[in-house]
Amino acid sequence: MLSPDEIARRLAAVQQTVGPSVTVVAATKYVSLADMAALVEAGVRVVGENRAQDLDAKHAEYGDAFEWHFIGHLQSNKVSAVNRICTLVHSLDSHSAAQKLTVPALVQVNLAGEASKSGVDPAEIASYDAIGLSTMPPAAADPESSRPWFARLTELAAEHGLRELSMGTTQDFRVAAEEGATYVRVGSVLFAE
Repeated sequence: MLSPDEIARRLAAVQQTVGPSVTVVAATKYVSLADMAALVEAGVRVVGENRAQDLDAKHAEYGDAFEWHFIGHLQSNKVSAVNRICTLVHSLDSHSAAQKLTVPALVQVNLAGEASKSGVDPAEIASYDAIGLSTMPPAAADPESSRPWFARLTELAAEHGLRELSMGTTQDFRVAAEEGATYVRVGSVLFAE
């Protein structure tokens, strides 16, 4: 794990790139429980966890040191932990989870129709009570390849009167911010050595 000073420097650089209106969510899927201390020291405010079990363990250790978001696939049997800990879910894609959820959520939209990714078809967006949308575009080496997907999500959000957009990860967060992201989820740009 990098030093807290280096993480803080990298976080500041990402924030400067995306601007003050975009929340940088530190994706902590690959950050160990012990290494979370470096994030506290670095001044990371918002973390996104992919697995409910890891969320529980990390929250038990670090509690209110962070604002906790859930960014992984949300199974309905894991909703209680998310409701207890998180302030936002970025990945809602099932009505069974939606019925149990008590925290605000973004509907994850599978714009490319990739079988390997979670998310709803754009035609299903209206059937959810959400504050916004999220997406993960097809993997690509060039960040510009994500732009059409981000632009489409922005259009869909406008069509449905939704204001929040979670899109963009380490490889394409700049493009996501340019296309209207209100949240970007980054990991290796902050933590990789």
